[in-house]
Amino acid sequence: MLLNSKGKHRRPSKAVRLATLAGVAGAAVAVPLMGATSASAASVETWDAVARCESGGNWSINTGNGYYGGLQFSQSSWAAAGGTQYAPRADLATKGQQIATAEKLLDMQGPGAWACAGAGGLTNDGVDPGVNTGSGQAQPERQAEQPTTRSEQRTAPQAEKKAESKETVTTPTGEKVKKGDGEYEVKPGDTLSSIAEKEDVKGGWSKLFKLNDDIVEDADLIFPGQQLHLK
Repeated sequence: MLLNSKGKHRRPSKAVRLATLAGVAGAAVAVPLMGATSASAASVETWDAVARCESGGNWSINTGNGYYGGLQFSQSSWAAAGGTQYAPRADLATKGQQIATAEKLLDMQGPGAWACAGAGGLTNDGVDPGVNTGSGQAQPERQAEQPTTRSEQRTAPQAEKKAESKETVTTPTGEKVKKGDGEYEVKPGDTLSSIAEKEDVKGGWSKLFKLNDDIVEDADLIFPGQQLHLK
């Protein structure tokens, strides 16, 4: 579970070495990493093996547990390793983009950044995966079709935190905001104005803001995963 914007990818007990600055609706900008190690690399086959252990090999997985994509990036590690140049979250990026970002994280933190490094045989083997990062984003799969993996079971929070996760959304900086229970789920890039226009809300964005003032504190700040009432 992502504890804060400076947390490590998968091992919060080790020294914290990442920091990110976050923007609106899932956008984040990575800042330079201090103390990075020498260049590291692993083959596509190795990353596939890690992904099978981490997420069942589902590169578009997002179960709401704070980790995203086939290699289960936390939002802070995704931003710090430069993943936001491809997509706001790892699950919205292509497999090639996720591997390219993982290569940078491997260089910064080593294999210990992944709980499944051992199962996947991940090492700094120096093999350039040669992936095509392209320019587009991957299409996310519906949440109902995403499997529960062993990694998710290992990192599942305690019972009270599980209840909290159902009521909140984690922003790119690690902060938690109210999720709400409306019929519309905020997508990356959404604004109150665009939602009001798309869903034909009478009264426009101001009406939408009033309908959801219990979860939206600033009309300019909404986050993916929040559920808004439209009427």
